[in-house]
Amino acid sequence: MRPNILVAALFMSAAASAQVGPVTTEPEAVPFTVGAIQMVSLRDGANILPNDGKVFGVDAGVEAVDKVLVAAGATQGQIDLSVNTLLVRLPGHVVLIDTGYGAARGLTLASLEKAGVAPAAVTDVLITHGHGDHIGGLLTADGKPVFVNAAVRMSAAEWAAVKAAPANAKLVAAIGKKVKTFAAGGAVLPGITAVDLSGHTPGHSGYRVASGSKTMLAIGDSAHSYIVSLARPGWIIQYDKDAAKTIARREALLAGLATSGETVFSPHFPYPGVGRVTKAGGGYAWVPGLPR
Repeated sequence: MRPNILVAALFMSAAASAQVGPVTTEPEAVPFTVGAIQMVSLRDGANILPNDGKVFGVDAGVEAVDKVLVAAGATQGQIDLSVNTLLVRLPGHVVLIDTGYGAARGLTLASLEKAGVAPAAVTDVLITHGHGDHIGGLLTADGKPVFVNAAVRMSAAEWAAVKAAPANAKLVAAIGKKVKTFAAGGAVLPGITAVDLSGHTPGHSGYRVASGSKTMLAIGDSAHSYIVSLARPGWIIQYDKDAAKTIARREALLAGLATSGETVFSPHFPYPGVGRVTKAGGGYAWVPGLPR
């Protein structure tokens, strides 16, 4: 067997033998503050994806992705993704950013309980985008709204995309009267401004929370893997609807975050998903840690 074929075969074997699928986790609630604003990172779940060339680095190949994983000290052949949601306490508002998977497998409600918050106490649910691991928790197992007293807020473009998907018919019927849309990049609540990060989905939004000079940006799915998405932001991720637009936004976003040192919340970085981005070689790296 020729050397290059042997190397490829070894990488394929590693990917095939890697642990993949949902990971069993427990509810968790980690509090932190940004300025005077109290927040809690909530655990919803975790997954391990195989490095099979179908999701991460689809234009780079399995071997290239594995090299990045190994260089970062991660397990070859698999990509770890958390699912995290965020509770934000504002004067007059109890805000949840995204809702996780929901009744079938999500832990956000149990994590909310650990944070001492009942679903009925949530006043606003901010949705980054309409994928199932972000909006699944809006409904109970029998299709009723979970957050009965909350306005559901998302960009107008994202709500249009959610309504256009036939699979969302029950969701749309259940929450339609509760939805309040905003223009891309507009103010959402006192202290929270949307950031236009469209590309991953048509109306994908981040949320910047500000208290005085302190800020935190919830980046949604602008970056999925804390290793691959940061080390190689120009690689295509299959999840992104508009790959070229998403790559341009991701590269600009990471460059800005590395320069500013702003606190970041990511729904898919290792729980609790809070830290900052730094420049590292030709790409970026994740530095976990709660703000001080």
